[in-house]
Amino acid sequence: MASAVEQLAKNANFGALAKATELKKRLLFVMGALLVYRLGTYIPVPGIDPHVWNEIFTQKGGGILDMFNMFSGGALQRMTIFALNIMPYISASIIMQLATAMSPKLEALKKEGEMGRMKINQYTRYFTVLLASIQAYGLAVGLESMHGASGSAVIDPGLFFRISTVITIVGGTVFLMWLGEQITARGVGNGISLIIFAGIVAELPRAIASTLELGRQGTFSAPVLLLLFAMVIGVIAFIVFIERSQRRVIVQYPKRQAGNKMQGGESSHIPLKLNTAGVIPPIFASSLLLLPLTIVGFSGAEGGDFTATIARFLQHGQPLYMALYGGLIIFFCFFYTAIVFNPEDNAEMLRKYGGFIPGIRPGKHTADHLDYILTRITSIGALYMVFICLLPEFLISKYQMPFYFGGTSLLIVVTVTMDTVAQIHSHLIAHQYEGLIKKSKLRGRRG
Repeated sequence: MASAVEQLAKNANFGALAKATELKKRLLFVMGALLVYRLGTYIPVPGIDPHVWNEIFTQKGGGILDMFNMFSGGALQRMTIFALNIMPYISASIIMQLATAMSPKLEALKKEGEMGRMKINQYTRYFTVLLASIQAYGLAVGLESMHGASGSAVIDPGLFFRISTVITIVGGTVFLMWLGEQITARGVGNGISLIIFAGIVAELPRAIASTLELGRQGTFSAPVLLLLFAMVIGVIAFIVFIERSQRRVIVQYPKRQAGNKMQGGESSHIPLKLNTAGVIPPIFASSLLLLPLTIVGFSGAEGGDFTATIARFLQHGQPLYMALYGGLIIFFCFFYTAIVFNPEDNAEMLRKYGGFIPGIRPGKHTADHLDYILTRITSIGALYMVFICLLPEFLISKYQMPFYFGGTSLLIVVTVTMDTVAQIHSHLIAHQYEGLIKKSKLRGRRG
């Protein structure tokens, strides 16, 4: 059986797309949905002077603004209906996951199965609307107070502008939330991840052009420029290597008598990834650290203000920023991994189905063993995440490289690409299995 699966995996390639009609439909749906998303990133919010806003954004660029603009695919810089992108939904999803882990009521709801999951998803949607409304209103108020050299960013400030801006931006976020769910259900891959991926990739040509322009202006020499691009390629290769790395915990199932035959005795494994938390740690750590910079940028606080003083120490390249950033990444790596993988639940599942880890007693001893292994590999994964995220930070602060070459953006692009390719591969293997089943049925009828 295993050799048959390996043979199918070798034969499953993108040339088989010509026969996989269902997969082609899914891929076309994904491309159409992402095209709609990209068109939406160019529809401006009513009442904004685009020239003044672009001037203000250029002046206040840096920190969390650039990071959010990267995630939105440039929609924030153009102040369009997708300015908040899908970030409120991601924040709401993560907060709901944390709440589920800490609230016995939500934990019980989660264990109810499909109905419980649907209720939690509905709560997440409601929370997304609430978060998006608060952020959109804050954005509207902030825009009214902004002025550039050629005038105010808002053409006609007032209550009507605030209401229309909140409705427009919240509507854009809700639409993206719905679009992401449709991509997940009717397409290939995770819809939310693909939306963020599309935004980052769409802006990569501009980021490469701006980097080359810095080289032309003499910010750094041609050898340094080549070294930077070689480093980016090396970081991508390193991410692929680590993301595909896993610790396989062997699980054995005992033999049992079934009539005159012996069944069971198979061995399997539990795959534990080095980076179980994915891209959540750097996203949360960046948001927490860069928030003071945004407050200072939008409020226009002077250097003597306490917030401005803190913000100066949290600038890119500052030792305090690097230390806090690395510490928060490590914290969120362990925290989110503890939520995603529960050793007690997995040990109970193994005991329920008769599985055991060789040399380890079932129950609590198995849970402790899994927790010990997970702690060690998460330590390696956390150090890897810190290295990937801090190395580009030094380059961004020293050479003014675009955020699109940062650790978080590279992580998202590489991991989403790997996940999507793996799902396409699975569809191709399933299609070949269906073809084999149909052929065997036809042969059976003829026989």
